[in-house]
Amino acid sequence: MSSNRNLFAILARNFPKDPGAPLLETANGAVRSYHEMLELSARIGRTLLAASAKPGERLMVQVEKTPEAIALYLAALRIGAIYLPLNTGYRRDEVEYFLTDAAPKVVVVTPGSPLADESLIKDHGARMLTLDAEGRGSLIDAAQRQPAEIEDFECDDATIAAILYTSGTTGKPKGAMLSHGNLSSNAAALHEIWRFEPRDRLLHALPIFHTHGLFVALNTTLLNGTSMVFLKHFDAAEVIRLLPRVTVMMGVPTFYTRLLASPEFGRDCCRDMRLFISGSAPLTVETFNAFKERTGHTILERYGMTEANMITSNPYQRDRVAGSVGFPLPGVSLRIADDQGKPLKQGEVGGIEVKGPNIFQGYWRNPEKTKSEFRADGFFITGDVGRIDERGYVHIVGRSKDLIISGGFNVYPKEVESVIDTLPGVAESAVIGVPHADFGEGVVAVVVGKPGAQLAEKQIAEATRDHLAAYKAPKAVFLVEQLPRNAMGKVEKAKLRETYKATFAAPRR
Repeated sequence: MSSNRNLFAILARNFPKDPGAPLLETANGAVRSYHEMLELSARIGRTLLAASAKPGERLMVQVEKTPEAIALYLAALRIGAIYLPLNTGYRRDEVEYFLTDAAPKVVVVTPGSPLADESLIKDHGARMLTLDAEGRGSLIDAAQRQPAEIEDFECDDATIAAILYTSGTTGKPKGAMLSHGNLSSNAAALHEIWRFEPRDRLLHALPIFHTHGLFVALNTTLLNGTSMVFLKHFDAAEVIRLLPRVTVMMGVPTFYTRLLASPEFGRDCCRDMRLFISGSAPLTVETFNAFKERTGHTILERYGMTEANMITSNPYQRDRVAGSVGFPLPGVSLRIADDQGKPLKQGEVGGIEVKGPNIFQGYWRNPEKTKSEFRADGFFITGDVGRIDERGYVHIVGRSKDLIISGGFNVYPKEVESVIDTLPGVAESAVIGVPHADFGEGVVAVVVGKPGAQLAEKQIAEATRDHLAAYKAPKAVFLVEQLPRNAMGKVEKAKLRETYKATFAAPRR
């Protein structure tokens, strides 16, 4: 067996013997085989190499979800480039920062996106290629002129495969460096504990710029050598139509609440399903119970983060406990610790710290931050707060970094506050997350105006959308005379969350 630890090489060892076997099928019934995707990824890989995306160089990607985008990801792995996907909702201010920080050699963009500015990209020393929402563009045009074979880049487990940016509560987004070993070990662990079978077929309705859709869903499917139904985005009616044709679905809690909201959703469309998996945000006990009652299936909830991929999962065969994220994955160590990293007793609440082959290699060009996030014994400080019950199940009870998870996407208050605080007439702001029936948490901004300023809630919300992705913009804005503070002058966000907790509650009848 080859000693190559390249993630693609590891996945490819499990591809079906029949090269014509389907890899993905789109909503309109178009099928792409493993052979077709292998050839396209080789052509794209050669195109990227010709454009200077050499091994170790960053390949920045902000494109829509298409089969060609999957081939682009595979191509990056095959040539040893570092794949750097960006949320398609990022605005101009955000992408300019990423360009400066990551210094990519090649940028692949959807025409019309904030990043699709050739002069901007050239000014940062990169070359631009395009890939539109239909899978066409200069990238594919150039790829069609290339040979359909390529020699896969050889590397070890520590070689960086991807950089995913994750925002911080006190500063700019940080690039989490994930190695080929991080990704392959996590895929293998998930494939094992979720009992993937030769008959499995995945329903893929997640975005592919995020760990969940790109690494968890795609890598496990490829490692299993099976196929997926590939949707551009989640649509409840379309998912209900397609569920009888698949066996596994991965989603964020919002997917499941929207399915439950449809009277067409029930046991009949789930008759051939083997597994429903939820992650990226907390699944409420109410949704957990309602889903089980409606379908007869118990959702399997897991826990992960950008820097660690997947960390824990509820068991496949044993009890899947509502409100719990289960047990650490094989090879992963998890402890609950105090502020100094001292392990706490079972049942005590403290910081969640983890260690294992899934943990990232550090933050891009930020060794100081990397050092501060690890204990001396190698445990990574997640910033989440939790406990382990008497049966060994892990429970997340809070987030020490004030992270908001809205619709499965991370929103860091400091980033939103930084935009609001620059608006004319704003003295200061505090951004919090409060319960939202559809998104899990809704972003709320509490704003203090300068003396005499004429502020309007609607205008503040709209102004943030000019600078930030729409999911980060406040869904509600409140104007107040002052923010609550403790004796040290720190804003008491717990009080704000209590004050505004019913903002998105359904009105009583």
